[in-house]
Amino acid sequence: MSTPKVGTTVHESTPGWDPPRRPPPGAPNVVVIVLDDTGFAQLGCFGSDIDTPNIDRLANGGLRYTNFHTTALCSPTRACLLTGRNHHSVGMRFVSNVDSGFSNSRGAISPKAATMAEMLREHGYGTFALGKWHLATLEDCSPAGPMDHWPLQRGFDRYYGFLGPATDQFSPELSIDNHPIDPPSQAGYHVSEDLVDQAIAMITAHQGSAPGRRFFAYVAFGATHSPHQAPRNYIEKYRGRYDDGWDIVRRRWFERQLALGVVPEGTILAPRNPGVEPWDELPDANKAIYLRMQEAFAGLLDHTDDQIGRLIDFLEKIDVLDDTIVMLVSDNGASQEGGKHGTLNELAYFNEIETAIEGMLERVDEIGGPNIYNNYPWGWAQVGNTPLRFYKQNTYEGGIRDPLIVHWPNGISDAGGLRDQYHHTIDLLPTVLECVGVEAPETYRGVAQMPVEGTSLRYTFDSPSAPTRRTTQYYEMIGHRAIWHDGWKAVTMHAPGTPYEDDQWALYHTDVDFSECVDLAGTHPDKVRELVNRWWSEAGKYNVMPLDDRRGGDAIVRRRSGHGPPGKTQRFYAGTPHLQRGKTPDIRNRSFRITARVTRADGDGGVLVAYGARTTGLTFFVQDDHLWFTYNRLGQMFDVRSDTPLPEGELDLVVTFTKTAQAQGTAELSCVRDGTATEMGRGPVEMVPYRETLYGMDIGKDAGPTVTDAYQGPFPFTGRLEWVEYELEDDRDDLIKAAEVELKNQLADQ
Repeated sequence: MSTPKVGTTVHESTPGWDPPRRPPPGAPNVVVIVLDDTGFAQLGCFGSDIDTPNIDRLANGGLRYTNFHTTALCSPTRACLLTGRNHHSVGMRFVSNVDSGFSNSRGAISPKAATMAEMLREHGYGTFALGKWHLATLEDCSPAGPMDHWPLQRGFDRYYGFLGPATDQFSPELSIDNHPIDPPSQAGYHVSEDLVDQAIAMITAHQGSAPGRRFFAYVAFGATHSPHQAPRNYIEKYRGRYDDGWDIVRRRWFERQLALGVVPEGTILAPRNPGVEPWDELPDANKAIYLRMQEAFAGLLDHTDDQIGRLIDFLEKIDVLDDTIVMLVSDNGASQEGGKHGTLNELAYFNEIETAIEGMLERVDEIGGPNIYNNYPWGWAQVGNTPLRFYKQNTYEGGIRDPLIVHWPNGISDAGGLRDQYHHTIDLLPTVLECVGVEAPETYRGVAQMPVEGTSLRYTFDSPSAPTRRTTQYYEMIGHRAIWHDGWKAVTMHAPGTPYEDDQWALYHTDVDFSECVDLAGTHPDKVRELVNRWWSEAGKYNVMPLDDRRGGDAIVRRRSGHGPPGKTQRFYAGTPHLQRGKTPDIRNRSFRITARVTRADGDGGVLVAYGARTTGLTFFVQDDHLWFTYNRLGQMFDVRSDTPLPEGELDLVVTFTKTAQAQGTAELSCVRDGTATEMGRGPVEMVPYRETLYGMDIGKDAGPTVTDAYQGPFPFTGRLEWVEYELEDDRDDLIKAAEVELKNQLADQ
């Protein structure tokens, strides 16, 4: 900084300025692309027959890492990627939905761990985040905040995307910078296309305003997380491609992996996971459903690849691609949340409600479209993780070994090369810092920083056979544990509620057993003891304790003290923006009342409040002068309509739900005028017991995917709406039971 000298007048004074923040000469732009729930084998360049030519182009011009690992779950992996520290170290033991009250699980990244965006911005980079965030507690993802852990408060100059774990691909819940916007619902919309449009717009504005200034773009797609929704032509492209079934397709992909070199010779194709049945023994009806689900997944990934291609083409068009390090990674293995049979509506899975194959067959042609929230069955998920065992959530390789591609023409000469050094998501940040030529700060904005725990993999760019510089990596996810050290791995699957000392550890020599098929624990007990002891040592070093295998009850239901709404009444005034579900009233399996204060004339109508979407939810509305309450239970409509038309004037319109049994009750409509209440209709309603919706709430309209097809959204109320008020009755036992199932919600919400 040049120090200003101040005289009596400006003519006797010398100005001074801080020097501009700039990265070292030759520093590249940085683009990190994150796919969601994409397994080791699902990219074409890692063995699948799904068309991913644009991702393959990055692989052919860069490097593929075949021994790269994640945490087995979404938020933890993203926290590792952006900070270069282990997820327990920075407070992200589990998904960001949960703040357990312990430092290893706060649902947000510790301020002691500056993010990649914060570090690069200090060196003059423009920083942009697009897509899925899921690094702030859901309680904080409302217009009221606090926004301390939203993207703009963690180093990004701009943000466009969805703050939560997953969203409807055709009508997502979106935020721009620090505020929510109405969900888009126009024909032909898809969130993946929108994210790339916004990324291109941000980079265009940046380069136009400051030509040559470096930028960091973090592009986190909703794909390939469920719902597997894509434009119809992408899905139909795969019609018939998988008719041979998952056993033959998995073998086919495995053989392709061997030919590509992404799996070493001598690898054993793992047996079917428990619960996956031989394809040839399945009924034809099951096959028909399962095939459409895999076709929808393939169509979604193909569509995502096209959007990645548009971004790469744009970078090439503006002549910065060669000078940009592009990293493409998945956050965990292929998902098991579809269950044994897959699902057309994930809320059925969350609520422990089985959907008969016959019922799914009636809607088979809708799979992948806007009215279905589908996820595929275990058999196809294991194909996605070929040749590995198990899935996302698990610390076996099927949950943690994921594709990584690094493309940087100016920094990588071995285009199309393969690398098999053992690395982990925490290694990506130190790699970027080394390529840029800067170091992580010891202090960031007055906060002392914890050391970066990752190891740069920059050394592998020019040395394909260099020994790995990472010698040890621990894993822990909801009690499942593993540790890798010098080519050996010990791993255990933990049953919740059982003593950790009872866990049975398996042992694999992963240097020669890529797919963990030969358990050596029985013949090498000393090695098992050595690795388990090392796991405890690493756990102590990286803040893993307390171990927490709680999967329901108070662990999930309890809100942080002082963070929930006061009392059991919440009032929402007209003009309230779209609220994501973390801040909506909790009506799960309890009695409640909704009151809307309105002034209306004859013919005025529209939505008073809508909570949810096509999958499940409720809507309270006026249509043709009649008052309606509709509860959508997994697509089954429970409608209650007033017996007589509504009067005009100042009114309180009321629906009272009285619980009479588990997730059942009666909805009564009434109208209060001049202090006199008049019952207007009643009817039975069956609700889902544990989670009402995957979508948020709108006041005075039904934006996004409407709860019912009785009207065309957004169907705004045309009279004057003052407010909508919820009054809740407590039912603690049922709330605890609701939480028993919530683990599935948390695990699939990534």
